[in-house]
Amino acid sequence: MLFSEVVSKLGNPQHHLGANPEISGLTPIDQTQPGTLSYIEGDKFASLIATTTAAALVLPQKDDILASATAQGLAWVASSDPRLLFAQSIGLFYQPFQPQPGIHPSAVIDPQVKLGADVYIGAHVVIQGEVSIGDRTVIHPNVTIYPDVRIGDDTVLHANCVIHERSRIGNRCVINSGTTIGAEGFGFVPTATGWFKMQQSGYTILADQVEIGCNSCVDRAAVGDTKIGRDTKIDNLVHIGHGSEIGSNCAIAAQVGLVGGVKIGNQVLLGGQVGIANKITVGDGAIASPKSGLHSDVLPGTIVSGYPAVPHKTWLKASAIINRLPEIYQAFKKISK
Repeated sequence: MLFSEVVSKLGNPQHHLGANPEISGLTPIDQTQPGTLSYIEGDKFASLIATTTAAALVLPQKDDILASATAQGLAWVASSDPRLLFAQSIGLFYQPFQPQPGIHPSAVIDPQVKLGADVYIGAHVVIQGEVSIGDRTVIHPNVTIYPDVRIGDDTVLHANCVIHERSRIGNRCVINSGTTIGAEGFGFVPTATGWFKMQQSGYTILADQVEIGCNSCVDRAAVGDTKIGRDTKIDNLVHIGHGSEIGSNCAIAAQVGLVGGVKIGNQVLLGGQVGIANKITVGDGAIASPKSGLHSDVLPGTIVSGYPAVPHKTWLKASAIINRLPEIYQAFKKISK
């Protein structure tokens, strides 16, 4: 594809065609190859313009960076959000595997199941009774769907995921391999003779455009609902405890763990390995940096770090002091003599 065609399909943003090279694919800026399109998000990697073997670059709208690329004879396209523009470029060269509609003969489907139009159901899928599947939904091999499940249109269930009873999954959702939706929550009552199992009778509800990575778990509540809001994205190896509610447009990185009853607002960012204690509330727009431990509520719009989590600026100051502890201790020893 000629670079001019790429620019046109991206909506003709600011650009310099140079020699209008043929673009065969995309590469990261530190692994470029001739004939490829790469991108630079800001000043950090701008020095690589001088040595890149890429034919063209997606760049930020910064005059010095654009001038450097032009001087190197590179074609470029620029945006105030170059990462988004590069993401859009990927779609011009790659589309995920999309099977043709149909039902594999090895699939086991209860007669009560309601299937929408143009559905794909792969090999060894098991769908039990009282289930409805929306139009154009894709169910890859070895998926198991328990009774009393509703799945919307254009949703993708990747191989080996499990959808338990009383689950509701919206439109355009993606559930990746190995993930379990709606399994029974961790509910046991201590008694004099041992643990009494509390049945988990609630519902698990995923709104439209929720995406969940591999080997994650979203648990069903004893009563009430476990909810994940519209357009929230969840990484691999995440645990969402029973009765938790997550708002819309959140991003939750790998190995995050939510105990039961946690309330997460809208547009919240949780870094990798964040842990959140029982019934904690995290306000809209809050950010928890990686490995933070949240034992108390977090106000909207705040950034917290550390274990236990404290305001990020406080954590930075404390970390600086920790690095100086050996010399502080030596000074203390001298004073105490």
